[in-house]
Amino acid sequence: MPVLPAPPSLANGATPHDVAGWVASHLGDLTREGPGGVRPGALRGGQLAADTALAGLDVRGYARSRSTVLPVSRQGATRMSPYVRHGLLSLPEVWDAVDDAPEADRAKYRDELLWQEFARHLYARVGPQLGTALRRGQPRGVRAAGGSQQWPQQWAEPWPQEMACMEHVVSALEQDGWLVNQTRMWLASQWAVRAGADWRAGEDEMFAHLLDGSRAANRLGWQWTVGTGSGKAYGFSRWQVEKRAPALCRACPLADACPIEQWPESSVGPPVDGPDLGKAPVPGGPVEVESADAGERVWLTAESLGTGDPALAADPSRPATFVFDEPLLRRLKLSGKRLIFLAETLGELAASRPVEIRRGDVAVELGGVPLATTHAPVPGWARLRARLDVPEVHPWPWLVRPRPASVSSFSSWRRGSGR
Repeated sequence: MPVLPAPPSLANGATPHDVAGWVASHLGDLTREGPGGVRPGALRGGQLAADTALAGLDVRGYARSRSTVLPVSRQGATRMSPYVRHGLLSLPEVWDAVDDAPEADRAKYRDELLWQEFARHLYARVGPQLGTALRRGQPRGVRAAGGSQQWPQQWAEPWPQEMACMEHVVSALEQDGWLVNQTRMWLASQWAVRAGADWRAGEDEMFAHLLDGSRAANRLGWQWTVGTGSGKAYGFSRWQVEKRAPALCRACPLADACPIEQWPESSVGPPVDGPDLGKAPVPGGPVEVESADAGERVWLTAESLGTGDPALAADPSRPATFVFDEPLLRRLKLSGKRLIFLAETLGELAASRPVEIRRGDVAVELGGVPLATTHAPVPGWARLRARLDVPEVHPWPWLVRPRPASVSSFSSWRRGSGR
């Protein structure tokens, strides 16, 4: 397909709505909202936004307030995840940025960074199998004892909008594209543990909206919450809402007939024959650059869009190409706000160096050109590399370099991580 015009650059005075217009014109048919419904999310894309967020990163009080939902002014969550997800910031950079934080806050925050790294190791190891139950089947849907009698035994919908907690969190997901981890667990538990809806469909729904949406972190989070990956489901109940966002319960029309008043009944799914998670190599890509300077053009991926991308930084004059993967996007039907975040990032990058934006089949759009790229720890990267001419591959900036290890549990993996 013809090369697309570069998206407007926020660094040069464009607005998020200008970029939304670009996405609506060139990619709107691939979004779930359609061209007329494309709107920006709550966080801005681009290296400038990422660097600004990193410069202002302050995790004092994080250990105490990271799970606060309301009021927003008291949330301790840092909102760095979209920049890490798309390689605008690396996990080692963020790790080092909190070196001077209070010990308890630094430890808790770095624990979350290691969880992200563990998710990448697990995904690199099992690939698409992360979309199937790792240890146990999904538990059946349950209703708490003593819950409201107006709710049927089988929930009419997984995220009932009559519940103020669900209405608030789903609205934030759909409008902002970002949630604190506490509310991600609420949504997963309500969807799969209480309502009994297919966890994979719920994970898809959340993934479609999150600006930091990654199959590695999102799928692992759902599997841990619903018990398919941990063997123990997270029980969402009114207690968590009262503790983390009491204003929601006070204003809820179901305050006196709460359907999640009590803890859900204990429910564990049957064991499954999942992927081998025992000690074995984790694909990590090259340790050093393969065939330096052999690529004529840089292949940019959604995993690594920062100015510090190793393949990009190796030669500032070398042209780069990013392809909006049309077959993939048509299948996923992501929210337009996710594509706006990418377009904001690409527009800023294209304003400072030669960057070509395309839409189509990646293997077709980049075919016949020797490419330089940065290894990405996702199965899609490996599949595409096999269809392309990629002589030059740069190392991925791991926080923990993969080695033969068990990925059966985060705690055991962390003990051997060296961090």
